[in-house]
Amino acid sequence: MDLFEKARRYNRADKPREMGIYPYFRPIGESKGGRRVRIGGRELIMAGSNNYLGLTHDPRVLDSAKRALEEFGSGCTGSRFLNGTLTLHEELERRLAKWLGMEACITSATGFQTNFGAIECLAHKHDVIFGDRDNHASLIDGCRLAWAKLIKYKHNDMEDLEQKLQNVHVDDAGGRLIVTDGVFSMLGDLAPVDEIVDLAKTYEARVMVDDAHAVGVLGERGRGTAEHFGVHDEIDLLVGTFSKSFACVGGFVAGPQKVIDYVKHTSRTVIFSASMTPASVATVSTCLDIIENEPERRAQLWKNVARMKQGFQELGFEVIEGGGPILSVVIGEDITTMEFNARLVEEGVFVNPVIPPAVPLGMSLLRTSYMATHTEEDLDLILRAFKNVAETMRIAR
Repeated sequence: MDLFEKARRYNRADKPREMGIYPYFRPIGESKGGRRVRIGGRELIMAGSNNYLGLTHDPRVLDSAKRALEEFGSGCTGSRFLNGTLTLHEELERRLAKWLGMEACITSATGFQTNFGAIECLAHKHDVIFGDRDNHASLIDGCRLAWAKLIKYKHNDMEDLEQKLQNVHVDDAGGRLIVTDGVFSMLGDLAPVDEIVDLAKTYEARVMVDDAHAVGVLGERGRGTAEHFGVHDEIDLLVGTFSKSFACVGGFVAGPQKVIDYVKHTSRTVIFSASMTPASVATVSTCLDIIENEPERRAQLWKNVARMKQGFQELGFEVIEGGGPILSVVIGEDITTMEFNARLVEEGVFVNPVIPPAVPLGMSLLRTSYMATHTEEDLDLILRAFKNVAETMRIAR
């Protein structure tokens, strides 16, 4: 068979396109402060971004990026291992490690690379990885690439995890690694990191938490899910991305000094990928300043999330909410979800429709997420749009 035959047979996107409700790869022509975007000449309220603290257009962030661009140029044109390490990188890594209470930290150009590279280099053929079934694709792919044995446990099911920790044999030359998201990106629920830590102690396993959607917003100091559950000092590796609360792109892994040094010298994504651009590093550094010094941003974010949760429930929608800044509104059927999304656009609201396999069959949903900078007017408009569309489509709530 021709290699391209599978591509010619792919038709999943055809029906939504024919119906005019295809919701993906939507080009944004303009963004006003992160809260509002322009698509196809229409201004929409952005309720589908991971810009949780609303920092993408903060003047302080933009100024620091401009200064770094002028001083260091547009890019490093090399990997961290060779010519791509700047004083900016090392300063940011020292600051991140100190803020997180970890010994060391290493950054990568994307959050996906960070997860992928850390797992690939740390988990070898005698090791066993225990991963949540709903883990992010970057964690799953890192586990696939590693030579270690991967054992998946039911989503957030600690009884299933313990059973597998008890029953799966690990060679004397190998170790155990439990890998989980902190906040799961589609449903928005939290991993019970405190319970995972307890199991790790019992069964002599290490714990790696991908806190992409939690670092910067969850916990007393914004240090993530483990801090939220009171076990920040008891996890082994903390992974985060800069494409959410840090208003940029890139990622980091933080942990013990010797482990991070090992990652720096063995991870393919560190050694064979270009480093973060100077403007990106400066952006993250300034965002860290704001996260450390302006806790009121986190407070406002959670106030907005609580208001929207209450509003959706009062309207009768089924909302999946697990403690993160994501509220997922369950619609059910794929095409109905896409049509609902298209009508929201007509009402002036941008959200993200999520369909299988990203969610279980029959649970297609509209993933909404919020910013500290959303106004009461924004939130009221979003709720009104959901109400209007549900009534127009006669969707039971």
